[in-house]
Amino acid sequence: MSTMKCSIVSAEKEIFTGDVQMLSVTGAEGELGITPGHSQLLTSIKPGPVKLTLEDGSEEVFFASGGFVEVQPQEVTLLSDIAERADDIDESKAERAKELALRNQENAESDMDFSRAKAELAEASARLQALRKLRKK
Repeated sequence: MSTMKCSIVSAEKEIFTGDVQMLSVTGAEGELGITPGHSQLLTSIKPGPVKLTLEDGSEEVFFASGGFVEVQPQEVTLLSDIAERADDIDESKAERAKELALRNQENAESDMDFSRAKAELAEASARLQALRKLRKK
């Protein structure tokens, strides 16, 4: 099967670079499956799991806090403020962050507080979703 170059880059460092058969991510308009030869594209992505099918057919799962994905004919680049391997996610820490965000949302005193809590809840939930996807594979 043919492959394409893939890079996953956070604000701090490059998390992954290598050849992949496919990248799966949730874009602004829905699920995206990007394979070699995909039409050129630049779109925002939602917080959640990013699944790579590697050259040998194995899979790796990452978490991205949102950002952008750029597709070129033989290369795809995912840029995110926060990106990490799903293996590196601390489940208990993510659960606590989700609980705290829920409490903050319930106790929000302004629209700004509610919006911030909602964003924190979405990120914590997306981290946990990346862990679940990793466990499924």
